[in-house]
Amino acid sequence: MKITKHEHAYLDIEIRDQHLLIDPGIYTVDFGVQKNVAAISLSHIHDDHSYLPHLEKILQQNPEAKLFGPREVVEKLSGLEVQPVYHGDSFSVGPFTLEFFGDLHQEIHRSIPIVQNVGVLVNDALYYPGDSYTQPEYQVELLAMPASGPWLRISDVIDYVSAVKAKRVFPTHNALLNNNGHALQNARIKEVTESNGGEFRYLDIGESWQL
Repeated sequence: MKITKHEHAYLDIEIRDQHLLIDPGIYTVDFGVQKNVAAISLSHIHDDHSYLPHLEKILQQNPEAKLFGPREVVEKLSGLEVQPVYHGDSFSVGPFTLEFFGDLHQEIHRSIPIVQNVGVLVNDALYYPGDSYTQPEYQVELLAMPASGPWLRISDVIDYVSAVKAKRVFPTHNALLNNNGHALQNARIKEVTESNGGEFRYLDIGESWQL
């Protein structure tokens, strides 16, 4: 399994020349359309995670790709065929097994409605929680950990990484950070990851981690 980090929360997982795309959003500026896309997993309705123009471009090149997302994503993308997913659902598409966890986005502020959100576990190895602190129900090999956002506090990130205890961790959801912000957030995530005996890597845009 090869995991490539793109801008913000957009991840490309490759197995045997097939691709699973996670959360291609509006902050992905240099957007190149991948071929051989088997599936696209969308955590929630915010445009930085499910951006219709990007999805339309992907589907033009990959009309057989399967889309997955919570019910609100199905409604948002009403012109596309999206499989609704709920906590505990599991699907197999090509070489990928997707298991979904959770149901709500982390609170941004009490005045802002909370939207649906699902985390996804890929092939029992990579876990990405979307905009939430929902924990997977199993030990995971690799955690894609959100590092920035209006809903995120670094104290909660430290507690979450410590609770999940993934063997490997890299930061994602970080387009809003400048170099100083990356250094600050990454240092805390790295510290707690290594205190649990895990390995931390910062992946720049376009860099990959091979499992």
